[in-house]
Amino acid sequence: MDKIPSPGDPSAYLESLMKAGQQSMKQFDDGLAAALGVRGKGSSPIGQSFSPFTFALDMQREYLTQFWRFWNKSLVRTLSFGMNVITEPARGDKRFKDDAWLETPYYDLLKQSYLLASKQLSEFVDRAQVDDKTKLQLRFHARQFIDAMSPSNFPTTNPEVIRTAIQTRSASLSAGIKNLIEDIQKGRITRVDESAFEVGGNLAITPGFVVFENELIQLIQYTPQTPDVEKTPLLIVPPCINKYYLLDLGARNSFVEYAVAEGHHVFLISWRSAVPEIGHLGWDDYLRLGPLKAIDVVRDIVNVDEVHALGFCVGGTILSCAAGVLAGRGESKLATITLLTTMLDFNDTGDIGLLIDEGSVVLREATIGRGGILPGKELAFTFGTLRANDLIWRYVVDSYLKGATPDAFDLLYWDSDSVSLPGPMYCWYTRNTYLENNIKEPGKTTQCGVPIDLSRVKAPLYVLASREDHIVPWQSAYLSKDLIGKDPRFVLAASGHVAGVINPPARNKRSHWVNDDLGCESKDWLGAADEKTGSWWPDWDSWMKRHSSGRTPAPVQAGSASYHIIEPAPGRYVKQKSN
Repeated sequence: MDKIPSPGDPSAYLESLMKAGQQSMKQFDDGLAAALGVRGKGSSPIGQSFSPFTFALDMQREYLTQFWRFWNKSLVRTLSFGMNVITEPARGDKRFKDDAWLETPYYDLLKQSYLLASKQLSEFVDRAQVDDKTKLQLRFHARQFIDAMSPSNFPTTNPEVIRTAIQTRSASLSAGIKNLIEDIQKGRITRVDESAFEVGGNLAITPGFVVFENELIQLIQYTPQTPDVEKTPLLIVPPCINKYYLLDLGARNSFVEYAVAEGHHVFLISWRSAVPEIGHLGWDDYLRLGPLKAIDVVRDIVNVDEVHALGFCVGGTILSCAAGVLAGRGESKLATITLLTTMLDFNDTGDIGLLIDEGSVVLREATIGRGGILPGKELAFTFGTLRANDLIWRYVVDSYLKGATPDAFDLLYWDSDSVSLPGPMYCWYTRNTYLENNIKEPGKTTQCGVPIDLSRVKAPLYVLASREDHIVPWQSAYLSKDLIGKDPRFVLAASGHVAGVINPPARNKRSHWVNDDLGCESKDWLGAADEKTGSWWPDWDSWMKRHSSGRTPAPVQAGSASYHIIEPAPGRYVKQKSN
């Protein structure tokens, strides 16, 4: 590539930038075509996978050509000599952080035109004469289009991409094509250096043993780190749509490690990613083989009548339904219930609810509702679209257009380690939660043969929500206090769905809000709440200790006469990769 000249005549300077961008696009196209010629001739799956991408590049190139002809030199010169900014990116928008987007008229024009068009499209959707849910759906899909068409996403119109290509003599474009080919073979976008992590190596390393397993779960009993432990053990129910080790990311970054160090006798469910032989399992099977079975195993091993139970996200919904089954049977097996970023009332589900409607659920029911698998990669991509700029397009630009190697980040590794679900289970869940909001209604669902009324669950309740959660709106999580349990405590953590929960006290990061008055609306609760610096974990531990039944000497070994050690933690299930 030729070096871009210094700006003298603004028109000549802008024209040189345009040519450099077109040359970057051509080299990217040529490299892409060469890769396809070697790897995906004719009607191969790889070639087919590339066709939408190359079509988008063709559209972008044609748009830029027409755009450049439209803006005559006089307008460009006017912009070059100091026209006021038309519109600015939203606060926190990192796509236009490079100085060229502000200082170079060509890129400033692209940025402002894009932002203005985005604003106009958003306003057009807002004026649509449709019902509220349809308008929210239109906003979501408009945002997907707006995010996808950002000039930062294409090699011709991203100054960092062009600069990197010039500096590396096009090596960055070649590396980007290689990254793209590899990701097509994987079927997903690589966002993290996966070679830097190993489950059981530097992730999920809290010592323990698998003491029970069935076709759906392994049950881990963690090794006590204190001379004595709480008499009433703690069972953790993680979400079944992710691997459990979000709660055990590594040394000094693990909720499990913290709970063990505080003297809790901890057990944890490790869900199995769905494989064909369990593709027939439904929601009742997840309750029966999951928490209901695990509760009985823990009670048997420790020789107690009740256990503390903690559920996170979907794991909290599953745990709550299992508690409803126990209450319906007249069985008292839960000493307390903790729900972390969990929804029981699905009236306001945030953006994710916009992706689920009657048509999509009926389609799933027809295809996998009687047996089959919802691939984990599909679930992961769906969640990624909720924050497409941060979780999709950022990595498209860095990896495919700039040829960069992703960083090593434990949370992103976990997020990429997807879990598949049996079709019948997934279909029941989506219909009875996001679509019809049945779980909260007494007697509306029958689970494990029992009409479910969550209000019959009388265990003390601890509810944790995250203020910036885009998956479980904190106001929806707040409503759980009136649906299940007794003597509720509600705590609001700073940050989002994951970072709000995984916040070790030693880091002294973020904050949380507390307010003992729960007899008010969520906005009034927050208005009167006290903000506390640091992690919410000690608050939860203090609450648990207030419901303590006393301490007992720590067990010498895991398991019991009836439940023998199967293998060391983290076990086999969590290491299995989904298709």
